[in-house]
Amino acid sequence: MVEIRINTAAPEEVPTPLLAVGVRAGASPPGRLAEVAAPAISGGDFSGREGETALLYAGGAIAAQRLLLVGLGEDGPPSPEALRKTAAAAARRARSSGAREAALVVEGGGEEVRAAAEGALLGLYRFSRYKSNREEGGALEKLELLVDGAREEEARDGARVGRAAAAAAALARDLANEPSNTATPEYLAERAREIARRHGMGCTVLDREGIEEEGLAGLAAVGRAAQNEPRFIALEHRRGGEAPPVVLVGKAVTFDSGGISLKPSSGMEDMKFDMSGGAAVLGAMEAVGALELPLNVVALVPATENLPGGRAFKPGDVLRFRSGKTAEIVSTDAEGRLILADALSYARRYNPAAVVDCATLTGACVVALGHHASGLMGNDERLISEVRAAGEAVGERAWPMPLFEEYTEQIKGDVADIKNSGGRPAGALTAGAFLKEFVDYPWAHLDIAGTAYTKKDGGYRTKGATGIPARLLVEFLIRRAEEAA
Repeated sequence: MVEIRINTAAPEEVPTPLLAVGVRAGASPPGRLAEVAAPAISGGDFSGREGETALLYAGGAIAAQRLLLVGLGEDGPPSPEALRKTAAAAARRARSSGAREAALVVEGGGEEVRAAAEGALLGLYRFSRYKSNREEGGALEKLELLVDGAREEEARDGARVGRAAAAAAALARDLANEPSNTATPEYLAERAREIARRHGMGCTVLDREGIEEEGLAGLAAVGRAAQNEPRFIALEHRRGGEAPPVVLVGKAVTFDSGGISLKPSSGMEDMKFDMSGGAAVLGAMEAVGALELPLNVVALVPATENLPGGRAFKPGDVLRFRSGKTAEIVSTDAEGRLILADALSYARRYNPAAVVDCATLTGACVVALGHHASGLMGNDERLISEVRAAGEAVGERAWPMPLFEEYTEQIKGDVADIKNSGGRPAGALTAGAFLKEFVDYPWAHLDIAGTAYTKKDGGYRTKGATGIPARLLVEFLIRRAEEAA
């Protein structure tokens, strides 16, 4: 990952191959930078619209060799999201120009520096492990963030948090971008063990036998036909004394064929992303450890493949969960809620202060919200508000959706207590209603089916896995730790 440094020198005095500065529409950059920018602005080559860039040779007017103007849009202080996009554009342009080092002017303090660090690091992200020629346009090695000297300490704290949050999202992207023949359930378990060793966390991994002994019926059934056997992963960060922990739960179906209820072949290669919830939770735990948050946090990741075969679970089967509740299988392609039900039931042993689960759960949520927001539902309005606020702060929006009792009526079973699909109407909400049957604590659910991966590059998001909602979870936990202090 690119090295991020804080520098309090005046921008025009920083010797660097490339100096980037955000410029609002109709404005000019500060100080002597305006002299270099004047021809482009007055000549109409740069208007300052959001995302626009112009690379200029400084000609000795400032210490930098080149000046990169990045548009911030209309007048007014740029939002953290605008700063993330600006930093991403600057870092990418620096890399494509072949610069090994660059600098970015950041107006503000810790929040602004954090946003800039996140945007730059995530904008530079590339998953190139399987490409013969990995480098395209060189590699940016160091980025200096130029700040007001009076806010240096605040800026350093912001950069530290930004690096950790970006690393969380990058790890989540890496895990989800891996092909499913690499990212098996055991692979995720080993990555969890590495996080635990790195940060002194507790780690428990249950194999098939342990899963069955614990009565995790959903995970055992979904993973029954797979040669790569399921794993149940629990990571424990204990830095909050005797306080009840916050529990994060992430669905990790490392490949989802739909099982007996087989999916169409078109686009099935994207079903490697069905473990994005688990990837985000593991990414968040990496940041929790790196930041040494004074909080008790537990991560639960049920990991499995969902494949057809002679041993596969079938439509019409009935599962009895560890809570005693029974569920009729209508579709084996509604498997995520089965393994989440296990994890949500398992979470009870921790007497949790709150539980947040995230999962690429339903195509219905994509229909409802597209690719611009995750679905958010739960049984505790305060917790839902916390999760939503954390998402707004980091640019990972979540939109509240209802869990009316009518949705529970929709999943009442014919031969069991409930069924794992309520049909097409309100599919995201009946999935949430299914999960609600297994919780008796403050709980929020994030359906990230539309936000976990993307088909195009844009801003600080790159094609493939987005890492959502790793940074949301990190922000949520930071706020919880601050509240507990």
